[in-house]
Amino acid sequence: MSGARSKAGLLASAPPNVRRRIVKRLGPMKREQLLDEWSFWANGAQLPPDGDWRFWLIMGGRGSGKTRAGAEWLRAQAESGRRGRFALVGPTYADVRNVMIEGESGLLAIAPKEQRPVFESSRGRLVWPNGAQAFAFSAESLEGLRGPQFHAAWCDEFCVWKNGETVLST
Repeated sequence: MSGARSKAGLLASAPPNVRRRIVKRLGPMKREQLLDEWSFWANGAQLPPDGDWRFWLIMGGRGSGKTRAGAEWLRAQAESGRRGRFALVGPTYADVRNVMIEGESGLLAIAPKEQRPVFESSRGRLVWPNGAQAFAFSAESLEGLRGPQFHAAWCDEFCVWKNGETVLST
C-alpha cells in the first residue's frame, strides 16, 4: 500500500507540530504499532510507485534506504497473502543472507514480532507465519534461478552483479 493511502502515511505528511500532537494522544499500544508502520517513517522515494508496474528501480548512495525499501516492499507482499513465493537475489549468497535477510534493514530486523519469518539457513528460505516463502539466490549461480516459479523478486545491488543482464534473462 502506498504511504499516501494509509492513515500512518497521512500522519507522516502532516506538519511536525500536528504530528507530535497526534502521536502524544495515542495510547501505548497504538504508539508501539506506529513504530512498525513503514509508511510513517519512509521518505517518498522509499515507497513503491502507484499503479501497475513490473520493475521498480531505486538508485541511491550508501545509507539512502534502498535495502530498507526493498525489505519493506517484500514484507508487505508476503504479509498481504496475495503473493506467496519470492526470490531474494543478491550479488552473492552471503550478501543475501548478511544484508537482505539478517542485516539491520533486512527482513528479520524489520518484521514485527508476531509476523517475523523464520530463516531456515540450510534451505536458504524464509517462511512467514501465513505460509509465504522467500528463497535466497546468488547472482553468481545462474543454474539456481532456473526452474523455480515466483510471484515476485527483490533483486539487491544489481549494479555489482557479474553478468547481470544474463541473470535477468534467466
